Amino acid sequence: MSPHQSLVLLARGGYAARGVIYLIIGLFALLAAKDSSNPKDSHKSLEALLSQPFGHALVGLVVAGLLAFAGWRVLQATRDVDHHGHDLKGWVIRAGLFAGGLVNGALAFFALSLLISGLRRSSGSGGDHTPDLLARLLSWDHSNLLIYLIALVPLGVGIAHIIKGWKASFEKYFEADEDVMRYVRPVSRFGLVARGVVFIEIALLLMVSGSAYEAMDPPGMKEALNALQNLPAGGVALMVMALGLIAFSVYSFSEAAWRKINMDVPGVPDT
Repeated sequence: MSPHQSLVLLARGGYAARGVIYLIIGLFALLAAKDSSNPKDSHKSLEALLSQPFGHALVGLVVAGLLAFAGWRVLQATRDVDHHGHDLKGWVIRAGLFAGGLVNGALAFFALSLLISGLRRSSGSGGDHTPDLLARLLSWDHSNLLIYLIALVPLGVGIAHIIKGWKASFEKYFEADEDVMRYVRPVSRFGLVARGVVFIEIALLLMVSGSAYEAMDPPGMKEALNALQNLPAGGVALMVMALGLIAFSVYSFSEAAWRKINMDVPGVPDT
């Protein structure tokens, strides 16, 4: 297999791994909407996946996929394989892609720590609790100003997702005929808007909370979904958002299947 084909395979595997994560989150949120339990975030979803039959193998595949996706995002940002350009808009998009690579890399690292912890417990070679290595990396002191600056990241991502879904601008990256896009288009638009709303909620929670959240316990998807659930008619709102996150997983799987993977990257031969 050529380096070009390997990179394409890794990118598609990364999109599929993201689809798995959001499918699990969406299903848990849907169950929470029906029985008033608490929805789960990506970390809790990975823990739930680990507890299933063949869970270690499944989480291992997700780790590989997330690492591949993180690498693809970094490649998109640094090599501009999607040709976003070098103007202000292009740099903003590429910065968002780079941030996405870091987030997915951190999630992969968390999943790997879960996997190692589970293997140690099953072999009896360690205690019941393995220190979260990700927690050590992220345990820094911060100020109120830093919290507000950090909140701009999910705010920008959320707005970008809503615009992308509303305009259906993702279509230009798909290599699928109209018979396929007839079904992919509406589901993807719904999923992108739903994920955008969740990210904006996370930003608002950060802004409102100020320094109320510790560095190792910032609000995330779980808190955003809980906030929806606590609204009037929150069960209905959470159900709609859960269906939206499942739709986003379908969008991710569609990217794995039909996204145009540009690989005209210097130093990477096509064959």
